[in-house]
Amino acid sequence: MPKVTVRYWAAAKAAAGVAEEPHDAATLAEALDAARARHPGELVRVLQRCSFLVDGDPVGTRAHETVRLADGGTVEVLPPFAGG
Repeated sequence: MPKVTVRYWAAAKAAAGVAEEPHDAATLAEALDAARARHPGELVRVLQRCSFLVDGDPVGTRAHETVRLADGGTVEVLPPFAGG
């Protein structure tokens, strides 16, 4: 099982209470399920609005269960940002 780092930004970071954490996950769906299990409550709601980068590449509209993760990889959790 690949070991990945999930990094939370802005509202996701506040909801998780940490900036990043390790997870064992083969797909983005598995990593997000693990994050939801570890941080039930507000993070579950925030993740519904987030976009994701896997090793710097946008996930876009791809199904999360089809997005494979590499050992040592990084998932960036990006909530919507307000601009100015």
